[in-house]
Amino acid sequence: MSDAGAAAGEGDDVADLPSYRYGVSEFTTWPWRFEQDVERYAALGVDAIEVCEFKLDDRRAAEQMALIAPRGLTISSVQPTVRTLFPGRMQPEPAEPEERMARFRRSIERLASFGDNVPFVTNTGNPPNGNIREVLTRAQQEYRALADFAQDHGARVALEPLNASTMNEESAIWTLQQAMRIVAAVDRPNFGVCVDVWNLWQNAEILDAIRSCGDRNFVVQVSDWQTPRSFADRYVVGQGIIPLPPLLRAIHDSGYRGPYVVEIFSQDVPDSLYDGDLHQLIRDNRAGLDAAWREAFGGEGDAEP
Repeated sequence: MSDAGAAAGEGDDVADLPSYRYGVSEFTTWPWRFEQDVERYAALGVDAIEVCEFKLDDRRAAEQMALIAPRGLTISSVQPTVRTLFPGRMQPEPAEPEERMARFRRSIERLASFGDNVPFVTNTGNPPNGNIREVLTRAQQEYRALADFAQDHGARVALEPLNASTMNEESAIWTLQQAMRIVAAVDRPNFGVCVDVWNLWQNAEILDAIRSCGDRNFVVQVSDWQTPRSFADRYVVGQGIIPLPPLLRAIHDSGYRGPYVVEIFSQDVPDSLYDGDLHQLIRDNRAGLDAAWREAFGGEGDAEP
């Protein structure tokens, strides 16, 4: 378990900082194989892994998943191979929401048993013909059934609102408040949200929105923002303009005590982070998160973004 103050070794009051668990999404190390992710995350002192199902081999997925716990890692969350209700740019097939949710249920069936109450992340997908109302109406029905299925398998479902830059590409919702309205309509205790600061930091009144999530905040993801040059252009924590300390403080105030998971995409840009040293990428993000954590809980983290 990470302790930002102890890791920094600075000052007499760092021991009073709350600790956090450091997680890494397999999206962050896209070029590595699943087995490499598990071995290298553990060697680098990572506490939790976000499993990306696309990295698993269907013929030996159970064998691969069984590698996680013996390495001292917990599963922060799962990104199913088909995770959106409607098709999106990243996952255009199958076309019908019923089949997409059937695929999602199969992901829960084969992966839920490898963790305790693991959240499976979902997005709405692209509204057909811009019909956001249709998506929101369908979401209540489909997600209620999905949550009931997940409950039977000891799992949770986390709805992730995406950045407004993905509208009509990947998402029909772009604020945390919109996501929480769907959560209220679904009305299942195991259906909540994924708070990704890259997606949400520009939302109006975001600190209050985060605090109001309470125990429905199932997943937290971090990275940093500079004006994107592609749909997949995220930065190392502390190397962009996201005012992370107040966001961390609001997340902690909401009662969230799960892992803080670095989720970076870096594709279709000339200086992709995927082409560099991925070991150092994990270290750099931890250093950036440690620094933001110290600021958040050292009395400087309360300003509104």
